[in-house]
Amino acid sequence: MGVKSYTLSWQRAYAARLFFTDLAVIIGVVLGSQVLWFGSRRSELRIPIENIADFTFGYTLVSLGLIVFWMLALEYYATRDHKTIGTGSTEYKRILDASARIFGITAIVVFLLKVDLARGYFLTALPIGLILLLLGRWGWRQWLVARRREGRFVHRTIVVGERDKCVHVVVGIRRDMAAGLSVVGAVTENGSVAQNLVDGVPVLGDFSQILESIQRVGADTVIFTGADNFGPRKLRELGWELEVLKVDLIMAPALTDIAGPRIHARQVSGLPLIQVDFPSFEGARHSAKRAFDLIASGLGLLVLSPIFLWIIVAVRRDSAGPVWFHQERVGLNGNVFRMIKFRSMVADAEAQLPTLLDQSDGNGVLFKLRADPRVTKVGSVLRRYSLDELPQLINVFRGDMALVGPRPPLAREVESYDGSARRRLLVKPGITGLWQVSGRSDLSWEDSIRLDLYYVENWSPTGDVIILYRTIRAILRPAGAY
Repeated sequence: MGVKSYTLSWQRAYAARLFFTDLAVIIGVVLGSQVLWFGSRRSELRIPIENIADFTFGYTLVSLGLIVFWMLALEYYATRDHKTIGTGSTEYKRILDASARIFGITAIVVFLLKVDLARGYFLTALPIGLILLLLGRWGWRQWLVARRREGRFVHRTIVVGERDKCVHVVVGIRRDMAAGLSVVGAVTENGSVAQNLVDGVPVLGDFSQILESIQRVGADTVIFTGADNFGPRKLRELGWELEVLKVDLIMAPALTDIAGPRIHARQVSGLPLIQVDFPSFEGARHSAKRAFDLIASGLGLLVLSPIFLWIIVAVRRDSAGPVWFHQERVGLNGNVFRMIKFRSMVADAEAQLPTLLDQSDGNGVLFKLRADPRVTKVGSVLRRYSLDELPQLINVFRGDMALVGPRPPLAREVESYDGSARRRLLVKPGITGLWQVSGRSDLSWEDSIRLDLYYVENWSPTGDVIILYRTIRAILRPAGAY
């Protein structure tokens, strides 16, 4: 079986899995809602027609119609399209859009026809069905990501463009293996095959050898990264040739670390222009974020109070010294605040720091030791599961921090910031953030800054929810915490 045939085969097989899962969920929810509200008895609906006898039909017909139209809506909104599965939030958003619209249309039809549809039946099927659809997609996505990490169900990809731009794109792709793009080669302006583009990615040739390179490595996807000597006409002709070969073409604009909501496509005389919104650091969304932080931190302090008491007792019994550890950190707009944590080290840990600086396992800026002799027995458990950071909920409640945001830096770290790194201070620091759920202390300083800046400029409520979910998962399976 050829590469393209294999790609189509797994895409169709995966889409079929999604189809039958969706169908099973919708059938189960709709018919289950009918049985829940009406049991086995026959319930009828009437559509009043002036001067004619009313048209009567049963709820079973309504349920069958709802099942068919819900499935059609999922198909119409391309919720199983191979371009969106496996990564990102587009797949979930399309499911939300399709479900909301099918129920909105149903409600309008019921109103116009004056059908006395039971609201309980209607309002049970929608939320439960939507939750189960999303859970089903999430479950299959975990399965697909696991297969992709094994090297299966991936798109064999070559990058085409100037060498530096190709390197930048390949490095970015390798950060997210779940996307399913396996870069097997590159075509650059000079085509020098003596040196790999990066480790494991050979240069296959120059721009005159693109089609030959595709066939040689069996690629099914081409990513064009841009080149000054590869003009619009040549790119259009390449698109035609790839269409014949049924090879996907992906354009990689020179935009990095910018999230979708800030990007808007505009067509001007056939030119696909991209408009980028400036990041926003105030307004209604940020007021809503503060309200959420206030409510969530208050509830968190109340619910977690028994755990606080247990940790207080454990810290006091384990070693001499205060339960709390206070440290000055730099927050919003460079303002200094006192961050609160449970003490996880011996009482004179700060005094011992100068003797340990040359042993740091950190990234050159952050001081970290994998086996820090200052950490107490209880402290090692608290650190492993991030329990020492729970008192920061007090900082969130007071307004010094947010639940999600960049890591709160020390003053000495801020002194070493360049102009770009200082943008981290445009939002409140968080208890958790992209840095914490992406490797923590195992990350380089550059990656830590990159992730924090990405959050600062692309924050969204949905993104915060995803980070909080990933935080819980990271705590249960700790990595990079020391």
